[in-house]
Amino acid sequence: MLSRFKNCGILAVFITSLILPAALHAAEFNTSQRKEMGEIVRQYLIENPEVLRDAFEALERKEAKAKSEGAKAAIKELAPDIFRADGDLVIGNPVGDVTMVELFDYNCGFCKRSLPDILKLVETDKKLKFVIKEFPILGPGSLVAARAAIASRAQGKYWEFHTALLKKRGSVNEAGVMKVAKSIGLDIDKLKKDMKSEEIADILRRNHKVAQALNINGTPAFIVADNIFPGAVGFEQLAEAIAKVRAKGGCSIC
Repeated sequence: MLSRFKNCGILAVFITSLILPAALHAAEFNTSQRKEMGEIVRQYLIENPEVLRDAFEALERKEAKAKSEGAKAAIKELAPDIFRADGDLVIGNPVGDVTMVELFDYNCGFCKRSLPDILKLVETDKKLKFVIKEFPILGPGSLVAARAAIASRAQGKYWEFHTALLKKRGSVNEAGVMKVAKSIGLDIDKLKKDMKSEEIADILRRNHKVAQALNINGTPAFIVADNIFPGAVGFEQLAEAIAKVRAKGGCSIC
């Protein structure tokens, strides 16, 4: 609500321009006239409060459009890092006609909630390429989990480890990560050594750079072609987004 009221001054000027003759300018008014003008605006808004609502909605639509266009431009510019980066886990069809990317954190409850939707999408859509990007933002445990997950690819268990960590109840810390790793048969000594790799640090830095460029501050966040869907939006919305991209001929930037 506060974010709306910060624009009241702009709206007041806009409304004033509607109810006063266009030839008049504020600089031509003396103090008394400006006060009177303010009272006119105030009374007008009291009598016509829907004007403020309509103006706020128009402003929000304009800001949302600008934000969307900015995100699309950023996705296009960073397409190689988003859709085709080395080190990211790719599931489904590696040459699919539509690519969906997820930025996630292993300590994110909504990411855990989204896992069944992801599994269903990958299982039912044989033309979908699914890319996961580690985006640890919820504390030290998240960072340990992300490093361990990426490191597990050296043992061929990235996807298995990924799903096991997301299915784990409660928060994830180092001890919990290693317990899950052991349960799926990972060599713990090798895993810990591989976690120190500078390549993994580079992958995480790249993912944070992508998130920053796209104004993604939370998890999960999904990217379908040049569209961003923040939050656990569910199977139906993601499937619909994929279908719309496919109906337009597929993803040209993926």
